[in-house]
Amino acid sequence: MELPAALWEGPGKVAFTLVLAVVLAGLGLGIGSGLVRAAAFGLREAGVAITPARAILLSTVLLQGVAFGGVSLVYLRVRNLSVREWVGVSIPDLRGWLTVVSGWILAFLGAMTMVFVVVLTGLDPAANQTSQLGTADPLVFALLVPISFLLIGPGEELLFRGVIQNAMVENLGRVPGILLATLLFAAAHVFSLTGPLTGRATTVFLLMVPGLVLAVTYDYTKNIVVPSLVHGAYNATLFALAFFGTVFGG
Repeated sequence: MELPAALWEGPGKVAFTLVLAVVLAGLGLGIGSGLVRAAAFGLREAGVAITPARAILLSTVLLQGVAFGGVSLVYLRVRNLSVREWVGVSIPDLRGWLTVVSGWILAFLGAMTMVFVVVLTGLDPAANQTSQLGTADPLVFALLVPISFLLIGPGEELLFRGVIQNAMVENLGRVPGILLATLLFAAAHVFSLTGPLTGRATTVFLLMVPGLVLAVTYDYTKNIVVPSLVHGAYNATLFALAFFGTVFGG
């Protein structure tokens, strides 16, 4: 099965690409959420308590791993595209590793700068469900350090950069494709947030900065491994800081 070429051509290709991107993101989030709920229900019925650590393992394995990875691979299969060639999968060379390090630094410093701006302006970001779980059990933050590299980084980058960004750049152009894919990536996190709409919008705004760094590193290297490592390192740094802050911060 392959998508008709006419969908990628003519005046309707912009609308089709935007709808396709939203559908792919929605499928990943929807299927993942459904799998997590079903697995949690099954465990509870079997008498297994859903601790914060088990909840985060279920969420990352089934959402970023199974759902995001599955949706991405089905899309590539439907379009008869190669993961290695179209997405780009290879061991980073020296330039790639330098991009990983510089991308991690830029993403972290950029995010911290945005947090500083938000504090100065008096805005109030939304609370994150993961942070709430980690506050209840610091083991969650410790588990999320390796999970950031193994599941979160690869799963989210494959879907939002390797598939969605590639499709948008292919049909909308480089700059619009990168910006719109980044906006969709940031907006997708709204479902993991709690609190008022203004707080969620603020957090989505904050996520645009590391999101753009990830998008540019992928565009620069054309190797999904690079933004996956940047993403993993960025998240792992935040989770490590949260762990030490929760355990030793009193």
